[in-house]
Amino acid sequence: MADKRKLIEKGFLKDSNEWDLIETAPKADVKMDRGTEEKLIKFSSKFKPIKGKKLIQYVYQSFPYYAINSEIAADFLTNDELATVKELRPTKRRSLAFATIGYEGISVETYINRLLQNDIRVLVDVRKNPISRKYGFSKKTLSSLLERLGIEYVHIPSLGIESSERQELNSQSDYDHLFARYENDVLTREEQSLRSLYQLFQDKKRIAITCFEKDHCQCHRSRVANSIRELSNHTIDIQHL
Repeated sequence: MADKRKLIEKGFLKDSNEWDLIETAPKADVKMDRGTEEKLIKFSSKFKPIKGKKLIQYVYQSFPYYAINSEIAADFLTNDELATVKELRPTKRRSLAFATIGYEGISVETYINRLLQNDIRVLVDVRKNPISRKYGFSKKTLSSLLERLGIEYVHIPSLGIESSERQELNSQSDYDHLFARYENDVLTREEQSLRSLYQLFQDKKRIAITCFEKDHCQCHRSRVANSIRELSNHTIDIQHL
């Protein structure tokens, strides 16, 4: 639906319940090769007639992973198909896991799938300002998406870093100096926030902390994770998803 809103905004689709092209739509910036055009025509011809319950059934049968959290799967699938869905559900809920994840370079779908595949129960946002121009990663949208999938969202801005401090970071050494200051200043001052995060981990068993950077070595979340490990007397391992 976010893609659809953008296509309407750009003038390619009519603002309606259907996906109706505008005949006088602006020309695309990138020319489409013949092979890609044929694939799109084939895709459109195959799926345009499939709607509603038939479309749900097709998706669940073809891609059973997408039914692992469905509350209506039993209405569309046979017992054998439901058994396949059950086999794909994560089975790690009883074990402890403290993870970190960044969203740089990936879509919100890929990001959330990583959380689901690792059976993360709570996502803790440690950004100072949880706003993103990338769809799905601003606080309101992200928390709403996660809630629908049974993942709790928690924001702890006190563990974030001011964006002004993240300028002119050109080498790993620059990052290391920043994070050393962060540990001495913020993490020392926010000991109670860290203890609250550790208590949340003990209560919920499987949590992940998140920020932007893909490489955890270039993100302050790695230092937060190390502090949690120290609070556990080094009894837990940190996973970087």
